[in-house]
Amino acid sequence: MELAAVAKRVDDYISQFKEGYFQPMTLVVRLTEELGELAREINHVYGEKPKKSSEPEGSIALEIGDILFVLICLANRLNISLEEAFVAVMEKFETRDANRWTRKNGKEA
Repeated sequence: MELAAVAKRVDDYISQFKEGYFQPMTLVVRLTEELGELAREINHVYGEKPKKSSEPEGSIALEIGDILFVLICLANRLNISLEEAFVAVMEKFETRDANRWTRKNGKEA
């Protein structure tokens, strides 16, 4: 699914409710909350803190999905194109960090 289509699908979902999008600050707080939930799942699977037997099974994929949803809500709320933001950040990494890491083929950019 293209990023514009993803943004529209979220917008179609949110637009059916009178409340609409949360304010940007609330969305950032929600994003932080979701990131904490992802961190907890990562810690249970890959870290040194195993999940208690009384805790329900979690899903790293669903936590990443939650973060993605809230991030898309924030972009939509601020009228930011996900596609334009993605292209801009990739250009930044491909230029600024072009020779920062060791390439698998051993050649510099």
